[in-house]
Amino acid sequence: MTTTVQSQSGTPAPAEKAGAPAKKGPDPRYTALRNFAISLTVFNILGYTVLGFEQPWLWPFLALATGYSTELILETVGAWAERRPPRYRGHGPRGLYEFLLPAHITSLAANMLLYANDQWWPIMFAVVVAVGQKHVLKAPVAGRMRHFMNPSNLGISVTLLLFGTWVSIAPPYQFTEYANSLFRILIPVVIATAGTVINAMLTRRVMLITGWMGGFAIQAVVRHWIYDVALFSALGAMSGVAFILFTNYMVTDPGTTPSKPRAQFIFGAGIATVYGVLMAFNITYTLFYATAIVCGIRGLGWWVAHFRNRSRTPQPVAAAPAPGASGGGQPAPA
Repeated sequence: MTTTVQSQSGTPAPAEKAGAPAKKGPDPRYTALRNFAISLTVFNILGYTVLGFEQPWLWPFLALATGYSTELILETVGAWAERRPPRYRGHGPRGLYEFLLPAHITSLAANMLLYANDQWWPIMFAVVVAVGQKHVLKAPVAGRMRHFMNPSNLGISVTLLLFGTWVSIAPPYQFTEYANSLFRILIPVVIATAGTVINAMLTRRVMLITGWMGGFAIQAVVRHWIYDVALFSALGAMSGVAFILFTNYMVTDPGTTPSKPRAQFIFGAGIATVYGVLMAFNITYTLFYATAIVCGIRGLGWWVAHFRNRSRTPQPVAAAPAPGASGGGQPAPA
């Protein structure tokens, strides 16, 4: 027995045998997450062995354990509350592995980009906030709830905001501290190349990067013109490893950024604009706060659109009973 299925263009597709599994191409979201996770893992290994990371070597493993545990616990509680099976069940070890990829990326990023001296608890706090907020900060989009805050960025931002006297951003020199002159030049080139390939072929966030970097250059020129900021210093940040990491591995998070090119460009330019405003007020850790503000505005916009659509949707009105009919639905007595 054969069946005919419709293709996306509406024309009949070739008949296939009933019950035969449909051929599926590779999931771009999974491929992007996997490549991001591999890139960050390799970079952390190199960081602790040849680059100069100053955080204790045990902390990445503690961060991963914290991120995995937080994700699994909150997903289990959420599934129980919503009366559905947890997303990490039903697909074997592969399903669990794919489910934990975002937590893997978030945990390594938070530990890599924060410096808390010999205090572990601020890093743990950042990881818990980063992973846990996805289950709390959501907005209705196309009929389903989606998280809108960049996970690792929010965890880092909240930690810096609350514990800024004990915690800071990892010093930029640690990314190239033990590298010689040639290797020091190659490090940002390799990171930029790998990130560009991932964002161009998998996440498709090239327009976002264009808006972000173009807007960053424009705000540097504007600050130079208005506030007499040294233009070389304002633009020089774009050549640093920290800026390249932020551009290719944080601001382009596919789960919390627009998918349409025009919206991507506006999103990236918006972060650059907020960055320039915060810099004018001499606010530190500007990259992270600017991203958190724009993500928050985007999520608030979704909620405003949701309530506006609800107010415009006419409410159903109960039909009036037919003439001669009683309230119970039976014919009225003569």
